[in-house]
Amino acid sequence: MKTTERLLSATKDIWAAYNENPFVKGIQDGTLEQAKFKYYIIQDYLYLEEYTKVFALGIAKAKSPETIQLFSRYVTLLTEGEMDIHRGYMGKFSVSREELEATPRSLDNLSYTSYMLRVAYEEGEAEILAAILSCAYSYEVIAKKIVENNPLAQDHPFYGDWVRGYANPHYGEANVLLLEMTDRLTLHYTEQQVRHLEDIFVACSRYELAFWEMAWNMSK
Repeated sequence: MKTTERLLSATKDIWAAYNENPFVKGIQDGTLEQAKFKYYIIQDYLYLEEYTKVFALGIAKAKSPETIQLFSRYVTLLTEGEMDIHRGYMGKFSVSREELEATPRSLDNLSYTSYMLRVAYEEGEAEILAAILSCAYSYEVIAKKIVENNPLAQDHPFYGDWVRGYANPHYGEANVLLLEMTDRLTLHYTEQQVRHLEDIFVACSRYELAFWEMAWNMSK
């Protein structure tokens, strides 16, 4: 079994819960209160600022030009692609730069990003990939499941941009590279090393679920 298959197998119940979360269901059927989505989009933007730093640390820890290129590509994807989706929504909500900078990260947000940054500072390139993969790949899985459950979700006048952004094949192509590199770097990992990767991946997957719950409850 490939390392990524083991990681996903270890978290299948957690990942199944993503699309059952009322926040995600609200995006799927278009009934989510926009106030909740505004809270989420601001918190997620603040999250992405820290998340991008994890990839940047991956560049510093990389041991090959291929891995450097992979981490670098994702930094570009985040800053010029994913964060643009968020900027678009913040424009719709008339969120100023001042309001954004004055908004503190929620406790769940702070805990999650602090954990990933700790992994990035203390561990190697494969462990960094394990930490970032749950966010990067789960958004694709969630968006595609939303479209599967409700094909009209991608055409919703408000939430359609979000759904299309993460269900986009270009976003999925970047994730294929993350998955393949994780398997490649861990090809000769010992059982103990793979279990450690599982611990990281499970923790981050749990943080992802907590993030959706945080968004639904608008927790501080």
